[in-house]
Amino acid sequence: MPQASPRGTYLVIAEALRAEVQEREGTDALPSEAELMRSHGVGRNTIRRALKVLEADGVVESAPGIGWRPARGGDRRSLAERMTDVIAEESLAVGDAYPSEAKLCERFGASRTAVRRVLAQMEGNGLLTTVHGKGRTVRALPTPTTRP
Repeated sequence: MPQASPRGTYLVIAEALRAEVQEREGTDALPSEAELMRSHGVGRNTIRRALKVLEADGVVESAPGIGWRPARGGDRRSLAERMTDVIAEESLAVGDAYPSEAKLCERFGASRTAVRRVLAQMEGNGLLTTVHGKGRTVRALPTPTTRP
């Protein structure tokens, strides 16, 4: 029968992961939870507790579809907020063309699916309109109440 883990094992794992993240600076993602479970010989809950400690300290962040990755020091706003702010950043007026999906994907490092989802929200909020063959145009300027 395996010996029970001492209390606070997740803290020990958190510190080991913190050192690993600092050592391998510039990596895109951490090993999967399953790999971390195998390498540390603990259960998923223990790994998740360790990752949550690191997330609270700003060392790692959860990236949907990717897993856990080192936290990026840059902009922590949601994709919806950043895409809404494009209107103000580029000084777009009502009727101006909004950037294409491809340009938005490249600019924000997001998947086309995520960008399309936010564009649909922006259209639903009345900020954008789509004209077949012409792309999206600004329909209204964002106000604090229309922000996602």
